[in-house]
Amino acid sequence: MSEQALLKKLAGAVSNLDPPGAKAAAEEALKEKMDPVEAINKGLVIGMDAVSDMYADRRMYLPQVLVAAHAMYEGLDVLLPAIPKADLKDVKTAACGVVQGDVHDIGKNIVKTMLTAGGYIVKDYGKDVAPGDIADGCKKEKTQVICLSTLMTPTMDNMAKTVALLRENGYRGSCTVTIGGPPTSAAFAVEIGADHRDESAGNCVKWLSEHKPKGGN
Repeated sequence: MSEQALLKKLAGAVSNLDPPGAKAAAEEALKEKMDPVEAINKGLVIGMDAVSDMYADRRMYLPQVLVAAHAMYEGLDVLLPAIPKADLKDVKTAACGVVQGDVHDIGKNIVKTMLTAGGYIVKDYGKDVAPGDIADGCKKEKTQVICLSTLMTPTMDNMAKTVALLRENGYRGSCTVTIGGPPTSAAFAVEIGADHRDESAGNCVKWLSEHKPKGGN
C-alpha cells in the first residue's frame, strides 16, 4: 500500500469512529516503515481535525467525538513507542486532571477529547489527583500544557497548590497552565498564577491555538 493510501486509512479510521481499524492501520504503517511522526501528524491528527470540524458544525456530537478520540489513541499506542526521543520535540503535549478531593471528571474528559482533536498527545492523570503528582509528573515528562479542573469550591486550593509546586520545582516557566470548572474564575486564575481560565473545553483549545504554549520539549 502506498504511503498516501496508508495516511488516508489512518485518518479515515479516526473520522469513521473505528478504533480497531486505527490500531490495524498504525501497525501496518510501521510494517511499511513509515515515519511514526508523519503517521500521527498526517494521518491520525488529520482524521481528528475532520472530527473537530464536524463537531463544530454540529454534524457530530460528543459521544461520537469520544469514540473518535479512542480510535486516535488506539493508533497512538502503536505509533508513539516507535518515535525516537529526538523527534518528540515536534509533538504537542498536554496533561489534564481533576485536582485532589474532587471525583467529578466529566469536564476533564471533555477537555481531554478536545485537546486530542486539537492535535495534542494528552496524558490523563484522572480524578482526585494530588498536586505533587501532577507537578512532578509534568516536569518529568516536559509537558507543554497542563489543564486542571474541579467542580467543588473547597478543592480550588489544590489548584493553587499545584501551581505553587510547579514554581517550587522550577517548571512553572516552561509550561502553560489552564484551569476550569464552575467555581473558578479568571480572577482566580490570576490569583494562583495560572495562565488562563475558560468556561468550556472548546474555548480552552481555541485559546491555546491563539497563544503558543510554552517550552515543554
